[in-house]
Amino acid sequence: MNQTLTGARPLLHAALKQDARNIGPWVALISALSASSVLAYAWVFPGVPERWELSATLGANPALSLIFGPARDLMTADGFNAWRAGALGAFFAALMAIFIVIRNSRADEDSGQAELLASGVMGRQTRLAVAMMMAVLASIALGVVSWLLTVACGGGWANSLALSVTFTASGLMFAGVGGIAAQIGSDARAANSIAVGTLGVAFLVRGYLDASESTAWTRWLTPLGWLEEVRPASGNNAGPLLLAVGLAVVLAAVALALHARRDFGLGMIAPRRGPARGGLVTSAWGLAFRINRASLISWLIAFAALGLVFGNLATSVGDVFASNPATSALIAAGADPVFGFLVTILQLVGIIAAVFGVQIVMRVYAEEIDFRVEPLLAGSLSRAKYLASNAIFAFVAPALGLLTAGTVIGLIAAAPGDVIRQALATIPAVWTIIALALAAVGARPEIRLIGWLGVVLTFALTLLGPLFKLWDWILGISPLWHVPTVTAAGVDWSGLAWVGAVTVLFTVVGFAGFRRRDVI
Repeated sequence: MNQTLTGARPLLHAALKQDARNIGPWVALISALSASSVLAYAWVFPGVPERWELSATLGANPALSLIFGPARDLMTADGFNAWRAGALGAFFAALMAIFIVIRNSRADEDSGQAELLASGVMGRQTRLAVAMMMAVLASIALGVVSWLLTVACGGGWANSLALSVTFTASGLMFAGVGGIAAQIGSDARAANSIAVGTLGVAFLVRGYLDASESTAWTRWLTPLGWLEEVRPASGNNAGPLLLAVGLAVVLAAVALALHARRDFGLGMIAPRRGPARGGLVTSAWGLAFRINRASLISWLIAFAALGLVFGNLATSVGDVFASNPATSALIAAGADPVFGFLVTILQLVGIIAAVFGVQIVMRVYAEEIDFRVEPLLAGSLSRAKYLASNAIFAFVAPALGLLTAGTVIGLIAAAPGDVIRQALATIPAVWTIIALALAAVGARPEIRLIGWLGVVLTFALTLLGPLFKLWDWILGISPLWHVPTVTAAGVDWSGLAWVGAVTVLFTVVGFAGFRRRDVI
């Protein structure tokens, strides 16, 4: 074996054994996304009329193409599965690969574990190579499990295989992206931001091109567009997969080359030096702002970019609506499908804002397990004040992001007043999701993942719930379901009042629990 990879086999075995509990849920949930589509299709859309209605519904809302990609064949279960699980499954597979690589390479350097490993008989490239091999094996396992489970639930073996292989290909490509980001970022947190940001841009470009119905060649501009061109259940083309594998190999080689030239424990982007004097942060409020300042700036820029993309998309969907028989009839009747599209877009932006807020809340516990909170509380700082400084930031920052995106969208779409009012109406629902995470972190941090579950559940119920004709009481679990359309006649604000009450309840639970529980 090459000396640069000395020790790879035992490290791979030990790392897989240790990280299996983190990889397993990703494989299970993405596989369930595919299998559940096949199971639900026959139940929700049993006959041809229901399937034609589904096609008309998707044609009337380009926002769904932005998220899920083009729907090429909705008359079969496999075609529906390719639409519902294709783009999302590839996105989550890429996330899985990124987190595996950075967690098992750069994060180990930050924690000091890598230095302990390097003191043994181990080649210079071993840790990064093992981390990327773990991502490769996890991506292959995802493809196999997804294929077998989907076929067991009634999917066609060839169509299900084509779809599952796109998940694997996405993981392979973004394992390389994660490897490169691990060399560039100043620490694991920065590396994750770079890699996930790259994935977000690729997903956004792919979604914009699909929703605006751009010419076919533009799908080749992004790697996620290559996976769409595999066309599971409506072509099963293997050619784009070869491009994906080729890109994965190139990215992995670049990552290893950068790793060979990078200093241990440092990134190619040097960390910013702290202030010469520490007296600039004199309160818990200033500390909360200082800790989250970089992410606030990055997120606000991202929200402005989202507003720019979505605003331009809103100006182009008018022609799409006019060419669709269902929506052209609505326009003739005086309805405004473009604003309905904007409402859906703002719901999506609201979910993204909730991700930002939950991330801030989770940072509270991350600081705690890094033993930075107990020294603060050993002084005169009270627990309530410490948590309040972070909680207020977690509520205010996403609201600013949502308003930033809404303002940009409104200005470009020539409807600033209505769009900003709709964004304002969406903020209380976003706060409810954040408050759920705050309740978990404050009272019982061992179940803190319920905060991310709230984001995922809100996404599923808001964007897919109506499509599956779920009952209102189930749809009502999503706080975004209670947000009214501000341009409608006789707007009912009572739903937001209930959402606000739930937000207050979750917040009280978080503060009461944090006051009573042990702090690490």
